[in-house]
Amino acid sequence: MNNILQENTPTIFTERLILRKFTLSDLPHYYKIMACKATNKYLPWFPPKSESEALSLLHKNCLDSYDLPSGYRYAVCLKENNVPIGYCGSSGTESNDIGYGLLKDFWHKGIMTEAVTALVDRMKKAGYPYITATHDVNNIYSGAVMRKVGMRYKYSYNEVWQPKNYLVTFRMYQLNFDGVNRTYMEYWDKYPHFVEQIL
Repeated sequence: MNNILQENTPTIFTERLILRKFTLSDLPHYYKIMACKATNKYLPWFPPKSESEALSLLHKNCLDSYDLPSGYRYAVCLKENNVPIGYCGSSGTESNDIGYGLLKDFWHKGIMTEAVTALVDRMKKAGYPYITATHDVNNIYSGAVMRKVGMRYKYSYNEVWQPKNYLVTFRMYQLNFDGVNRTYMEYWDKYPHFVEQIL
């Protein structure tokens, strides 16, 4: 891990998108994203009920991480107006877990695949040896994004997710950049687990 490039959320331009750091001025848009029930249905947190609650999440999930020496916490914006319609980023932990969310109005347009592809390419160039991602088995579109960016299914596990406090079956995907045949085993070791036949 010591050979990873030290950079924190450099701006990325894709065909249709700008991936950039969130700012305090993005709060109304961040609130809209995080309060969208469809966007956050399969995520552990409850949607914020006010901009004040969203501000706490914005600091916790994004703004406070920008003081770290490296990391990726992006606002996903359309080039036409540079307004956040979603987010993507990495966990900053050993799992190198990536996550993402998008307002429902922009689903099924390939936007999140475009954003996550750019994130994955950046992490590969920065020297990360691998990335992982997990999704609720019921969130089939999230799994589709993982496969489209080249990730491969490894195993499934059951976890009682907090704070919503319900049992979820997750599928864990991984992409190794360095040619090493490895599987990140934290969830396998920690929770009841099994391997599905994924087509």
